This record gives sequence, C-alpha cells and structure tokens, in this order.
Amino acid sequence: MKEVVLIVLTDGFADWEASYVSAEINKPDSKYIIKTVAIDKEPKVSMGGLQVLPHYSLNEFASITSVAMLIIPGGTGWRERQNQQLSGLVKNCFQNKIPIAAICDATTFLGNNGFLDNHKHTGNTLPYLKQGAPHYRGEAYYVNAQSVSDSFLITANGSAAIEFSKHILEKLGILEGEQLEQWYDIYKKGYLPA
Repeated sequence: MKEVVLIVLTDGFADWEASYVSAEINKPDSKYIIKTVAIDKEPKVSMGGLQVLPHYSLNEFASITSVAMLIIPGGTGWRERQNQQLSGLVKNCFQNKIPIAAICDATTFLGNNGFLDNHKHTGNTLPYLKQGAPHYRGEAYYVNAQSVSDSFLITANGSAAIEFSKHILEKLGILEGEQLEQWYDIYKKGYLPA
C-alpha cells in the first residue's frame, strides 16, 4: 500500500507551488500517492482558476493511517479566518514528527501559529513574515534563503517552487545525489550541463 503525501487546499491556493513535486511523488512506480485535504470537501479554486475537489475534509484526517508528509502551498487564503482551523492538522503533524513543507504565504500561516518559533525557516522575506504574522516569534531562526530544510520542516519563499520541490524529493528519498541534481538542473536551468 502506498504512503499518502497530503497537499492542503484552500480557495486561492497557489497551484504551481506544489505542481513540480506532486508529479514526481505521484508517479506509478513511486511508493507514495498524492491526496488532498481541506477544511471541507467543497471544491477549492486555485489562483490559476483550477477547480479541485479535495479527497479529505479536515474532520477525516484521523482516518488517514499512513501520512508521509504534509505539503502546504501558499496562496491568497492563509489570512482568512476559516483557514486558521488547519493549524490543528499542522499541530498533529508536528507532534507525530510527520514532515511538513510550506511555501510562500503558508509560511506566514505557520509563523502566526507558532510553528516556526524553534526551527530554521524562511519565507517571502522577514519583514513580510513579521507584518503578516503578528504572533510570529521565530526571527532568530529565520534564514535568508530560497528554501530551508530543518529536521522535519521545509519552508520556501514564493519564488522557490523548484528549490522547495528539491528539498521535498530529498526528504522523501524519491531522488538523491546526482539524479536529484540532474532533476534540479532540468527544471531550474532548462538543460543538463554537458
């Protein structure tokens, strides 16, 4: 049976931020399968206008027996009140040491809920993170980088979908070493070095 990698959906989710990595994770020969989770099972519409029907509602999360990672794309919905209830899902993952990967404004959501206070992380910029997350207390752990992997937490800024994906592929053991570097070169630079 394949292990589940959950992608969190909200209305206004940034559809491209998890697209590179979800295609690799969901390949037929992978030991993982992509599933989606949202606060409810109503269709979610991405920033690009894609309408996606979530596999699971937040209430059904406990029924998922084998979760390998939680991926949280950014988007326009992370400051909306109804999406704050997703902090319980993140807390569950933190408590069970399930890897969490958040990008763009999803890092602001994590920061506002205290999940970045004791882990190296990045975001869209430190001033942006502090402005958007009034409860954020992790400034001492902020790293000015495209993407940061620290233990079971991966964070990235909104321009780093490729670096974010690379860290996820590495964490899940899907690609490693030279194979991972070649994947990165193809998607980041558009070619393989001679």
